[in-house]
Amino acid sequence: MGEAMVVIREYVNEMEALVARSVLEAHQLPAVVLRDDAGGMLPAMRLLYPVRLAVRAVDAAQALHILDAPFDGSDDGPGDLRYDTPPKR
Repeated sequence: MGEAMVVIREYVNEMEALVARSVLEAHQLPAVVLRDDAGGMLPAMRLLYPVRLAVRAVDAAQALHILDAPFDGSDDGPGDLRYDTPPKR
């Protein structure tokens, strides 16, 4: 049986949604981008139906925390991005 999915964000363009999905997947949270644009043939439909980012219901709170966390931009080394700590001052 599949797990329930919830939409956590809506975006005006697909690229922003794809970047957000990449961030979540880098944190081992599966995500999916949903769009209603007739398979890309009617991009103007995005004005009525924004691009949506969905995750499993059990991951929704953690996904929102990751996406809302400030990114300090410091490079402490490869793979050492910390989204769960406040930025250094």
